Amino acid sequence: MALDSPYTGIVNYKQVAQSYAEDFQEAGGTILTDFEVTNMEMAKESSSESEDGLKYPVLVRNSKGEEIYCRHIVTCAGLYSDRLSEISGCSPEPRIVPFRGDYLVLKPEKCYMVKGNIYPVPNPRFPFLGFHFTPRMDGSVWLGPNAVLAFKREGYKLFDFSTGDFLDAVTYSGLWKLVLRNLSYGLSEMYRACFLSAQVKQLQKFIPEVTINDVLRGPSGVRAQALDSDGNLVDDFVFDGGSGDIGSRILHVRNAPSPAATSSLAIAKMIADEVKRRFEL
Repeated sequence: MALDSPYTGIVNYKQVAQSYAEDFQEAGGTILTDFEVTNMEMAKESSSESEDGLKYPVLVRNSKGEEIYCRHIVTCAGLYSDRLSEISGCSPEPRIVPFRGDYLVLKPEKCYMVKGNIYPVPNPRFPFLGFHFTPRMDGSVWLGPNAVLAFKREGYKLFDFSTGDFLDAVTYSGLWKLVLRNLSYGLSEMYRACFLSAQVKQLQKFIPEVTINDVLRGPSGVRAQALDSDGNLVDDFVFDGGSGDIGSRILHVRNAPSPAATSSLAIAKMIADEVKRRFEL
């Protein structure tokens, strides 16, 4: 059985994100990059000594010692959402465990074989979509992705490794419970990640004509998968706030499930509604 969706579209999401950024700046917002947050707290001295302290009572400090003051904080930190939440006194769970997804690409002369999006019926036990065929805006066709544990939160390459990120993942009991329950599935994914022929075999279920000579290794992405202590993959929204005085001024978006890009405008409205409710704006 298959579902035909002839009006499914593809966009360049980098351009979409840049357009969002431009709208934000035109509305008076400021975008700071290379700003690694290390602390969030209520401003101590300025709150009683200056008008700005009363107006902007929350202090955010980065790794360089730079500070900004604000009224409220909304975080959507993806791969670092759990760590950012902990900084403000929240529970460390759900924990973020990074899964890398590797893509293959069809050779340019073989792209004619795919004329539209092809998606398998996903396994309801996992939030991963499985191998699918995606024509891109530039005419290329991406195939995949798989889903394997990444050894670094921003580990987009096979041999990217961070001791801290690795230990953070493998010492988490929730990950081991997930692994032990799905050992066969996990080993199969790792095998396919290593051997191109195994990935091609998956693709041939949908287009039998595809051969190993038609594909090249492509880019990779990293999924910020939220995981609870019982080893359950969190597949719904998780909102959280800080503790103490700062708790009423922070909203953490701990998990935003797929398709987050496709649903970004609807998700933004949902978060805005939650902001209004929590902060009584």
